[in-house]
Amino acid sequence: MRIALGAAGVALMSIGLALLVAGGQFKDVALWLAGAVVLHDLLVAPLVLAAGLLLALLPARGLLRGALVTAGCLTAIALPVLLAPGTPGNPSVLPLDYPHNWLLSLAAVAAVTGAALAWRWLRGRRARRTRTGGGHQGL
Repeated sequence: MRIALGAAGVALMSIGLALLVAGGQFKDVALWLAGAVVLHDLLVAPLVLAAGLLLALLPARGLLRGALVTAGCLTAIALPVLLAPGTPGNPSVLPLDYPHNWLLSLAAVAAVTGAALAWRWLRGRRARRTRTGGGHQGL
C-alpha cells in the first residue's frame, strides 16, 4: 500500500512539475520558494524561538503558545490577501474586507485566550482558598 501511494504521489508531482514548466512559471515559483525559505530562516524562526524563550518563564505558557500558534496560522493563511496589491478588477474575487476580518479573528483568539487564562486563575484561586480553609463552611 505504501509503495502504491508513494508511486501515485510521485506521478502527481511529476504532472504538476510538467504543468509548471509548460506554463512558463517555473522561474516565478522558484523565486517565491527561495524567498519563503529566506523569510522563514531570517525572520520567522528567530521570532518563534525568541517567543518560546520568553514564554518559558510564564506559568501559563501552554495557553499562550497555543494562542500564538493559532494567530500565526491565521496570519499565514491571510498573508496572500493582506499583501495583495490594490483591489482586484473583478469585485467578486475578494468580496469581503479581509484585513478587517483577519484582525477580528486575532481579536477572537486573544479574547478566548484571555477568558481561558481568567478561568484558570479563578479556578486556582478557589482551590487555594479551600485548601487553606478560607472557603465557606457549612452550618
